[in-house]
Amino acid sequence: MIITQKSLVKTLLFCLIISINSLKAEDGYRLWLKYDKIENDQLRKSYEKKLTNIYFYGTSPVLESAKKELNIGLTRMLGAEIADLKEKKKGIVAGVIGQSSEFDQLISDHDKSNLKSEGFLLISKESKSSNQIIIAAKDDIGVLYGSFRLLKLLQMHESIDELHIMENPKIKLRLLNHWDNLDGTVERGYAGFSIWNWHQLPEYIDPRYIDYARANASIGINGAVVTNVNANALIFRADYIEKAKALADVFRSYGIKLYLTARFSSPIEQGGLKTADPLDPQVQKWWNEKVAEIYKSIPDFGGFVVKANSEGQPGPQQYNRNHEDGANMLADALAPFGGIVMWRAFVYSSEEPADRSKQAYDEFVPHDGKFRKNVLIQVKNGPIDFMPREPIHPLFGAMPQTSLMMEFQITKEYLGQGTHLVGLSKMFEEVLKTDTYAKGEGSIVAKVIDGSLDNRELTGIAGVSNIGTARNWTGNFFGQADWYAYGRLAWDPYLNSEEIFNEWVKMTFSNDPKVLNPIVEMLSTSRETCVKYMTPLGLHHIMGANHHYGPGPWVSQMSRADWTSVYYHKADEKGIGFDRTKEGSQALMQYQEEFIDLYKDMKTCPLEFLLWFHHVPWDYKLSTGNILWDELCFQYHQGSKEANDLLIKWNTLEPFIDKELFNNIKMHLRIQVKEAKWWRDACLSYFQTFSKMEIPPQLEQPEHKLEYYQSLNFPYSPGIRPRW
Repeated sequence: MIITQKSLVKTLLFCLIISINSLKAEDGYRLWLKYDKIENDQLRKSYEKKLTNIYFYGTSPVLESAKKELNIGLTRMLGAEIADLKEKKKGIVAGVIGQSSEFDQLISDHDKSNLKSEGFLLISKESKSSNQIIIAAKDDIGVLYGSFRLLKLLQMHESIDELHIMENPKIKLRLLNHWDNLDGTVERGYAGFSIWNWHQLPEYIDPRYIDYARANASIGINGAVVTNVNANALIFRADYIEKAKALADVFRSYGIKLYLTARFSSPIEQGGLKTADPLDPQVQKWWNEKVAEIYKSIPDFGGFVVKANSEGQPGPQQYNRNHEDGANMLADALAPFGGIVMWRAFVYSSEEPADRSKQAYDEFVPHDGKFRKNVLIQVKNGPIDFMPREPIHPLFGAMPQTSLMMEFQITKEYLGQGTHLVGLSKMFEEVLKTDTYAKGEGSIVAKVIDGSLDNRELTGIAGVSNIGTARNWTGNFFGQADWYAYGRLAWDPYLNSEEIFNEWVKMTFSNDPKVLNPIVEMLSTSRETCVKYMTPLGLHHIMGANHHYGPGPWVSQMSRADWTSVYYHKADEKGIGFDRTKEGSQALMQYQEEFIDLYKDMKTCPLEFLLWFHHVPWDYKLSTGNILWDELCFQYHQGSKEANDLLIKWNTLEPFIDKELFNNIKMHLRIQVKEAKWWRDACLSYFQTFSKMEIPPQLEQPEHKLEYYQSLNFPYSPGIRPRW
């Protein structure tokens, strides 16, 4: 064989590309959709026998997305060419039930009757003449979800023999809420700027938008609110509607609807009206016309999220109206097009309250049953504001005639922001499985939001996004696990966190138990660790002012009392904690009687909520055998130690992790160790000024005087709320 100079150069160039690709570090961009080649030859070949042919009954943009994903995933994982053939006897056969009698014959009547909208069926059929993996659904998006599920089985090295998996989503609307501003900044964002480039839309479609849609579809998310709840009326200008249309066009092929936030004063700011009174006919006319304009551009537009009469945002109360009036006015405009209103219950009045945690209940419960059928009341998981730990919101179980949806925060505003490893799935699971006792024991929050407790048809869940322009999407690599976990729990709010962590680690890191088990343990324990070094025993809202970065239990000078830390911990020479019992603010009385019985007595109240519901003397002896002050010291020190344990455990994984990724995570864990100690020392130094007690001598003493911690200043902390 004669080797020409040209062919030699070509060969060398090919080898160079292969070499470069093999040396490329893991940057996290691919999220849990890495689709790395399966190195186990025996396993890979067993998959190849069943999966190298694909046949789809029918075509549509969503089905094309499913077929494309299967081709990408199978080609990478199997290292073999995937054929799109007319052969139906072997390989993957996918379709929508009811569109082909030939395909329908492959599915039993029992399975057909149990499949629901967006659900999927995965089954294997083997015989002498055929060897098929069947993906079936009642709609196109179900086929896409089933395709992702099949690829996940391969990523996790699961058997695909004798497959019979049926899954239906338990919650109808599964949304990400982006607190992204039109200028590219992200409120409470810790992963760079907004991924939406409004200036270049609609002409330029960043490939990242497509990968974003793929990632969300892979975990069952079917809606994206692309603008901040602290809304900007500019989004309703005609050119911005066209920009939003461009995003909606991308999302549609992955079964994702686009939603916008509606600034209540938009009729004034964009319509030139003198009022935004929801009962004013001209205001109603403006919204009706604006909604029609949006649907003309985006026929499958999902609807609006509204933050009103909260933190200075305009709302119906400015016109002596109520939340019912405002929500129903918008709902009436959206109803002819099938749109919905998600009206946030995160409200508090302009007047300083006796206890802010009571206000949402007081404002919304009187209107139970009076909201339109296409209105969801969006309720944060707890009554204050995404704390490391807080009790469930009293609205859950208190409005049986109204559709309530959950709002979780995936971005860790109060849990270490962009630097701390905190497996949020544990927090989400804790909330979802907490009993409201609304209809007796077993009335858990998950049953409220999936509609089963009160037979509600319109159900939803929202997660405040932690996504930005960082190459790995979430800044802190482990933030990806929070995004993934949210999607899985939105699909099925009864899942177990360890199961979710196992999935994510296998898809993202490795199936090797030497890697899998330690990382799952890190994720599983890290939330409790964070609570210990930040807000143990029910403390809450003691973070730095405005940016919420780091400890600030001394914060006392703000324009509102309920924006300070001292408002919440109420430390004095007698003790610490917020009395919310019958003798205090009576916030506990907003819950069901069985719930009240759990927390009303200081002697039996679970320690994790003791200081949330009670003002406890410093020398009060707890069930642990320690007095309160000593227990507080032990908790803070244990949390700091456990943060260091996370770093120690991670260091044992160095031989198994990509070098760049290993160092990236190690640096963040070092920051977490440093900041956990900072939290410990700053908080104990401050609270000691009230307790007048010594930190137990066996514990490490604060490194600096209290004045040092109080003097620290962070003017450029990320994610600070913009001032409109």
